[in-house]
Amino acid sequence: MVRKESRFFSGLPLWQGAVLLLLMVWLYASVVIRLGTQWMNDPNASHGFFVPAFALFVLWKNRDELKSIEANPSWGGLPVIVAGLALLILGDFGAELFLSRVSLLIVLAGLIILFHGWPLFRAVLFPWAFLFLMIPIPVIVFQKVTFPLQILASKLASAALPLLGVVVHREGNVIKLATMHPLQVVSACSGIRSLLSLLTLAIIYGYLMEDRKWVRIVLTMAAVPIALAANSFRVIGTGLVALWDPEKAEGFFHLFEGWLIFVVSLIMLFAVHGLITRIWKAPREVRHA
Repeated sequence: MVRKESRFFSGLPLWQGAVLLLLMVWLYASVVIRLGTQWMNDPNASHGFFVPAFALFVLWKNRDELKSIEANPSWGGLPVIVAGLALLILGDFGAELFLSRVSLLIVLAGLIILFHGWPLFRAVLFPWAFLFLMIPIPVIVFQKVTFPLQILASKLASAALPLLGVVVHREGNVIKLATMHPLQVVSACSGIRSLLSLLTLAIIYGYLMEDRKWVRIVLTMAAVPIALAANSFRVIGTGLVALWDPEKAEGFFHLFEGWLIFVVSLIMLFAVHGLITRIWKAPREVRHA
């Protein structure tokens, strides 16, 4: 009886569960395929591969706890499913991929509640919410976010370069150097790519390395200023490389500099965690675990 209650489709005949699974595949196969294609082709969304993999790891890690939760099916999952399907319809009619992708997660939540109840959904709330990071930001939101980040990186770089003896003049997101063509901080250099990647890795790192929830939250929040500061250093480094050789500022060195700065931002995140650990030591039982 316990094994039966631990199944996802609790109380549902096997054939009905299979039909429901096939229906989900029919509804969302194209959505998932296009999402995976974007992960492969869009550098701003490449971190998406890690998100479902980590969510599955969390579920596997807590499998014994999840199996012990008694099934308590709730009709409260039905309106959640209806809302998710409504988002799918709106996404299809409006050609809005973001709504269709969010619909998948909403319907998944409704199915969990409908067939197994709220206790199980509360237990899987963290990996379920983490899955939202695999969905790329809508284009209209992406454009509104990246331009302010471009301006911020340009301002910080134009303020720091004179301190290093480099004469610059900034106009919007364009930094003019005396030795080369104008250095334009384009959307690829806005830092949104490293921000999303570092935010994802900060959540993963906090979950694996810390049991204290407040420390996990601090590490996640620290990822934002760290990513912005690291991206500003990248723009500054590009300006310095341009003084040496303008062509190298846009070639291999520019790409390598991006990877190097991202590694530095990871080190900064580890340093923040190390500082927190030194000041607020974890309880003895946590350290032992």
